[in-house]
Amino acid sequence: MPNTKSAIRRTKKTKTQTTINKIRKSRYKSAVKKMTNYIETGKINEAKNFLPEFHSQLMTVAKSGVVNKKKVSRKISRLTKKINKVKK
Repeated sequence: MPNTKSAIRRTKKTKTQTTINKIRKSRYKSAVKKMTNYIETGKINEAKNFLPEFHSQLMTVAKSGVVNKKKVSRKISRLTKKINKVKK
């Protein structure tokens, strides 16, 4: 239990930030699942249409620092390659 006033404020801030980070991470995971689902089911047109939004969502999460930027870039790159591979 926090003793000082600043420690109390800090625990409140930590709680809110934790919930925000969970929301961001969930958004990241759901976007990746949605894109992989499109690719696996063969819905390439939907995947292509979702790609700009997918890129935007992942980079927004990476910008906040919840998920590493390099990991996000790698995900985007690999899924884009899969889309292009299936297209041919």
